[in-house]
Amino acid sequence: MPDSDRSPPPFEILPPAEWTAPAVFNSPHSGRDFPPDFLRQSRLPMLTLRKSEDCHVDELFLSCVAHGAPMLRARVPRSYIDLNREPYELDPRMFAGELPGYANTVSPRVAGGLGTIPRIVSEGEDIYRGRIDFAEARKRIEQVYIPYHRTLSALTNAVLSKAGEVLLVDCHSMPASATAHVIPAGSGPVDVVLGDRFGASCAEDISSFVEELLRHHGMRVLRNKPYAGGFITQNHGAPHRGQHALQIEINRSLYMNEQTFEKTSGFQAIRSILSDLTGTILPFLEDRFRPQRLAAE
Repeated sequence: MPDSDRSPPPFEILPPAEWTAPAVFNSPHSGRDFPPDFLRQSRLPMLTLRKSEDCHVDELFLSCVAHGAPMLRARVPRSYIDLNREPYELDPRMFAGELPGYANTVSPRVAGGLGTIPRIVSEGEDIYRGRIDFAEARKRIEQVYIPYHRTLSALTNAVLSKAGEVLLVDCHSMPASATAHVIPAGSGPVDVVLGDRFGASCAEDISSFVEELLRHHGMRVLRNKPYAGGFITQNHGAPHRGQHALQIEINRSLYMNEQTFEKTSGFQAIRSILSDLTGTILPFLEDRFRPQRLAAE
């Protein structure tokens, strides 16, 4: 089959030349390859569908590859399938017929229309013209979601077996207005929110190390408010087993125009800060994890 007839892969691994770092970076919401069938099903133009996207986040964190850590990134958009949800977190209002009993239809995310197959984009606009079949959801879950999470687990397990511990950095972005309800009025914008599920997904010293590095660069940082970490952080974070997961949310207004999705002059500055963060945290992790690696050997 000619290459032009093939659909692009729904996700990809960006491997380092030499995998030396005890970490994996993950960008599940930055995909922007829209399947043609999905665009035909949607009532919204592509620019509106991209409102749910963590635009350019994969590029912001891409220095991880040069520092010896792989990145897994989605290529399909979040409006098509949300990889930071349970596998069958589905909104019954958007499907024709009943859903199977194993579907989670009552989570807060489903109630908001933002399940595994989203009903709306982030600003509340319905994606589809009418109800869709569960078979369509199952196809996306089986062809995209399950292989993605299987790949992510394989990457983190490879580090765990080699280094004794692993850090998963889950890379996201947030609207400039996202933290307005959790900070005092007039206190200025929040630049970064770190989510470690209140210590349940990542050891305190690792979270604090990242927070202090970002503050050193003049960034205003919150922990777990309003984002404590999603399904990926919860599912891959188990510090007592040496599995650490930290979600990082970057304020989009620092590096892009939120209306046009174009990069601004701040993009290079934020990418430089995150490159410094990555280049500093990875040696720290290597030293911290060394006793576990020696024990495994």
